[in-house]
Amino acid sequence: MDLSLTPAELAFRDEIRAWLQANNPGRGPEDIEENFDFRLAWQHTLHDAGFAGIAWPREYGGRGATPVEQTLFNEEMVRARAPAPANILGLIMGGPVVMAHGTEAQKQRFLSPILSGDEVWCQGFSEPDAGSDLAAARTRGERVQGGWKVTGQKVWTSFAHRARWCMLLAKTNDEPRYRNLSYFICDMQQAGVSVRPLRQSTGESEFNEVFFDGAFVPDDNIIGSEGGGWNVALATLMFERPGLGAASALGIRMTLTELAELIRARDLQGDAAIRRRFAKLVAETETIRLNGYRGLARAGDGVPGPEGSIVKIQWASINQAMTELAFDVLGEAALLDGSPWTYRLLRARANSIEGGTSEIQRNILAERVLGLPRLR
Repeated sequence: MDLSLTPAELAFRDEIRAWLQANNPGRGPEDIEENFDFRLAWQHTLHDAGFAGIAWPREYGGRGATPVEQTLFNEEMVRARAPAPANILGLIMGGPVVMAHGTEAQKQRFLSPILSGDEVWCQGFSEPDAGSDLAAARTRGERVQGGWKVTGQKVWTSFAHRARWCMLLAKTNDEPRYRNLSYFICDMQQAGVSVRPLRQSTGESEFNEVFFDGAFVPDDNIIGSEGGGWNVALATLMFERPGLGAASALGIRMTLTELAELIRARDLQGDAAIRRRFAKLVAETETIRLNGYRGLARAGDGVPGPEGSIVKIQWASINQAMTELAFDVLGEAALLDGSPWTYRLLRARANSIEGGTSEIQRNILAERVLGLPRLR
């Protein structure tokens, strides 16, 4: 593909660059809750300027940006070290799923508050006894007048305690696997929903357990058809993996710059072993960028394909290796309380689990990209 930019694309890049120079709020607070509020305010600023969900169609509040323009926007965000918006699951998963599978009424109701950040979304897929086997979900929806009563438990639900809506997968009939699930948009602020934080090794509680005790979901809040939730869930995951991978790859490039500054500050830029490890990270980070361009060459108007799992695996591996290198560069100083690199090392342990484990991602690539026999 031709990677040179057209005059219109260059003008778009310059517009983004100038706007970020004038509006970038810089690094947010270290506290995770304060940082979330900081990024919500930043998302409002992006939305007011027309830069939240820029690739969304104009009729749904986006800018109708091309894939190349979306990439240019992402790269300028990295260049400016600008923070990510807070409602990331709504932007990369909830909104695209509603646009792809929702009714016109659902699009009118849910899309605008996702863009502005006024309504935060979370994902209710994983369960204690059905982590990687999504089709084995036990949370159940019972038919009642005007909708469904949902009972069950979800786990590893990011920012459930801040969310208004949950992308919720539940069994609604006794048909065989893959035909017994429905996809709901569940109100997280009703009496039948309770959230219990899960404390991580970082000391934070970004993830949560969520308990549904007769939570009501109206008929208007089912995406697709009753029993047709499996295909909608797959579409959600296809949006999630490249979306999270791409967003996180931007973070890697910013953090890589900080790592280079750390190496120079510790006067280790001449250490051959450190240089080799850093160069390997630079090369691997570049492969994420180039894989993104390959995705642009294949981009269409539909749901992303399974190739998005490549970026997810790469991101997890690179981010973990990068924090390990920073730990070695710091030496004993890495053990000091409050070191940002200590936090990053601990948080990176989740990268190969969240958003689908690396093992599951490799199975997807083996079966759906390489055409190898199914594992089971």
